[in-house]
Amino acid sequence: MNMDLVPRIKIMGFIAYKSPWIHFKRNINEYVLYFIRSGELHIKEEKNHYVLRKGDLLILEPNLNHEGTAKHVCDYYYIHFEHSDIKAVYRDDMLALANYFIVEHDQSPFIEHKPTVNGIHPNHCYFPKYHTISDKTRFNLILSALNEMQKLYMRRYYNRSLTAFQFMQWLVELSREYFMDELKRNDRIHSKSVVKVNALLDYIHQNYQSKITGKDIELTFEGNYDYLNRAFKLVTGQSIIRYINAVRVNQAKQLIETTPLSIGEIGYLVGINDPYHFSKVFKKYVGLSPTQYFKQVWKSD
Repeated sequence: MNMDLVPRIKIMGFIAYKSPWIHFKRNINEYVLYFIRSGELHIKEEKNHYVLRKGDLLILEPNLNHEGTAKHVCDYYYIHFEHSDIKAVYRDDMLALANYFIVEHDQSPFIEHKPTVNGIHPNHCYFPKYHTISDKTRFNLILSALNEMQKLYMRRYYNRSLTAFQFMQWLVELSREYFMDELKRNDRIHSKSVVKVNALLDYIHQNYQSKITGKDIELTFEGNYDYLNRAFKLVTGQSIIRYINAVRVNQAKQLIETTPLSIGEIGYLVGINDPYHFSKVFKKYVGLSPTQYFKQVWKSD
């Protein structure tokens, strides 16, 4: 899905069938997402049969025949949506795709423009047609997110647009979790390391404006800094400090390019208070001092 465009949610809700029920036959021109809270939903899409149970997610595609195959009790959420730039992509190398988005490029400040790899567009969101959420905590988080989306959707008017934005965010999170699961299943990286490093990535991007010390990281992630640093380097290819500085320099470049702020103010906003140290770090990553970079950017304009 092209995430530059917002989907249109046509209808969403929750259904609880306490008596055995079979899904009706239909062919519609929109996508339908199902998430099962309990029970079973037996359904086929053309010739493909699915038995959906607690924690299962399925996206049915438009203009295909959908039909129930057996009666069962079932509680599930549904979201009918349209999008002008979405399509099915069939790949047999999911590990390579997960490695590309999570290990090599996820949130990386070292790659400004991700190259297209084997027909995969780096700015699109890839999420599974069928997936099982087996972790209890993640299952409950999804239920909470769907409940919030439904409440917002029922308020109508502008809240329908807000629901669509929340839905997009949820799909991005689903995509990331799916790729992380793929890495764990294939032992690409020890599962605990993947979880720790991805949490640390989020922490850095949320707190780079402040001073981040090794002690802060140890306390936040309840682990030895050297161990965390080794795991971080295994996943990202960079040490924690180098990554933090790269994030700060990238943000500084954006501020230089888009604001009239002074170099000192920009250094402060990205978490480097000492102007001399900010200039030194910036030049190390960019090859130019902040002042030289400013002159280069604004001269070209």
